[in-house]
Amino acid sequence: MTNLQTAIKFFQDCGPFLYPSLLIMALGVSIAIERYVFLQRARSDNRRLWEQMFPLLKAGQFRDVMGLAAKSDAAMGKIVHNGLERAQTEARREDIDAAMEEGMMEIVPRLEKRTHYIATFANVITLVGLLGTIIGLIKAFTAVAQVNPAEKAELLSASISIAMNNTAFALMVAIPFLLIHAFLQARTAEIVDGLEAAKVSFLNAVQRANPKVA
Repeated sequence: MTNLQTAIKFFQDCGPFLYPSLLIMALGVSIAIERYVFLQRARSDNRRLWEQMFPLLKAGQFRDVMGLAAKSDAAMGKIVHNGLERAQTEARREDIDAAMEEGMMEIVPRLEKRTHYIATFANVITLVGLLGTIIGLIKAFTAVAQVNPAEKAELLSASISIAMNNTAFALMVAIPFLLIHAFLQARTAEIVDGLEAAKVSFLNAVQRANPKVA
């Protein structure tokens, strides 16, 4: 039996509980791909924009920085734009910091959006697989009770094998989902840490350029 035939037989043996498991897997994979692409783009855009703005900040060219921030859709641009707007009317570092923190509060939920569903799907698909196994075992023992003693061992063995396929498939999906969830969380935390570091660098640059900021 080839690997393809083995895989086909495995899926056939899972029974009707395979369909909700496949649906959950498809949803989880879709979210994981979308989140990965979004976070990669956010990370790249933030890094590129900061590399353009940082030399201007060090040189005190805040008008040019404002122009870059206003034209950019990156999270970094939103935070810096908020800080520069507040710096024009306020001379206290904590007020500028509060304005940038307000931008962070808008951005972080967008970075974390839908990621938690992947961990939820990992738990749900495990429970669906376990339910499929239990239902399969119930049917197996019910069927065994109605057949000849000579056929019981073979029927029971085949039925248990089918029932266990549900749990096996669920675990094969749930384990990668948990790893993907951890990876996306780590990538999100990395982006947030980068924004926090940029915020401190921005505040220091503003304070150096304007000694009145305290």
